[in-house]
Amino acid sequence: MNVLRELPKIDRLLLNERFTGLNHSFLTPIIKKKVEELRGLVLEKKIAKIDTNSLIEEIYKEYEELLSPSLIPLINATGVIIHTNLGRSAISQVLFENIKKLLSGYTNLEYDEKKGCRGERYIHIQKQLKTLLGVEDALVVNNNASAVFLILNTFAYAKESVVSRGELVEIGGSFRVPDVMARSGTKLVEVGTTNKTKLNDYKNAINEESAMLMKVHKSNFSIEGFNEEVEMSELSKLACEHGLIDYYDLGSGYYGNLPYNLSKNEPSLQEILKHNPSLVSFSGDKLLGGVQAGIIVGKKELIKKLKQNQLLRMLRVDKITLALLEETIRAYIKDELHLIPTHFLLNRSMDELTKVAKRLQKKIANSSIIESKTYVGGGTLPNRSIPTIALKIKGNAKILEENFRKNGVIGRIENDSFLLDLRALLPEFENDLIKYSKKVLG
Repeated sequence: MNVLRELPKIDRLLLNERFTGLNHSFLTPIIKKKVEELRGLVLEKKIAKIDTNSLIEEIYKEYEELLSPSLIPLINATGVIIHTNLGRSAISQVLFENIKKLLSGYTNLEYDEKKGCRGERYIHIQKQLKTLLGVEDALVVNNNASAVFLILNTFAYAKESVVSRGELVEIGGSFRVPDVMARSGTKLVEVGTTNKTKLNDYKNAINEESAMLMKVHKSNFSIEGFNEEVEMSELSKLACEHGLIDYYDLGSGYYGNLPYNLSKNEPSLQEILKHNPSLVSFSGDKLLGGVQAGIIVGKKELIKKLKQNQLLRMLRVDKITLALLEETIRAYIKDELHLIPTHFLLNRSMDELTKVAKRLQKKIANSSIIESKTYVGGGTLPNRSIPTIALKIKGNAKILEENFRKNGVIGRIENDSFLLDLRALLPEFENDLIKYSKKVLG
């Protein structure tokens, strides 16, 4: 066991010049672990000599990995604009620059500078949302799932909420509407069938225990063929007749118009809100193109009651979310839609994408330009494809996908070919795509 005597002492290793300037509080546990691993290999007779230099490099490498950021930038060459795994909607660098000074100092987040006393954080985005959408009031929580939970818990706890069977969806991460409803304390009342629900189905389910008529956007699937559903305007009218709350969990709302005929059978926020529903909630980071948030709009007296629910403190958003969302809404009001990346990418024409493809092809080896189809993503516009342009890279698709991925470029495989889809490629990443492509392809 003479080899064991060669194991370096922990205190001596800490003094090694390779570790000069490193934080000993984090370094010491790594050294102890590595020395113990080495001791185990010696006892198992798997090594017969201690290589101190290699040990020091392993310790240094693990220390560097410990301090390396977990979140890293990636180039989205999948073609999916609102890619859930890649962070959904990108935030404009211009909009981010607009709030940098705000975020790096103190703010009036909960301070009323006119009265010199404590203020309310929710008023900061309220004015912009009311102006853009023409609603009585608005409230922002940390995501749309929170919005759903808060609304149901506030207005339908221990009471009944009526929902169509065809709208009891499950979205990514096993988020199931029936489970969220149960957790909120409301009793789910299913009406209609999977493919057909009529207004009378809701009407017949109403009784003295009813609190809400709820509509849920189908999000990531569609029902084709023999089907029927009730429009929100009809549901609102029925709820009003019976003194109930009508609520639309829209999931992903959009403002304005969508290109490529995507607006067909997919009403905008303006169309939904013109019928004055009690409450509507939607995500800030999907088709709206902002930061992750749950936006609730509707009747003023109902928003006031939501603010009085003690759960709101657990669901509230911070100054970063409020500032970024406010800048996004201001861009809509000022008609500066080019500053919203999701809107910009979705509205890019095929001619524009072809120009980008030709520019990139000149500098990316073994590539050819093809037309293809992609999807908006993020649980929006189910089964509605949009046209796109991609660079098809010659070679083994699986190997290419892996090598590009290791260099921070996420592409996709289609028909056994590796594609760099340009639909979701932001202009500021074009040069990076060229650089990493050259690194992979030689």
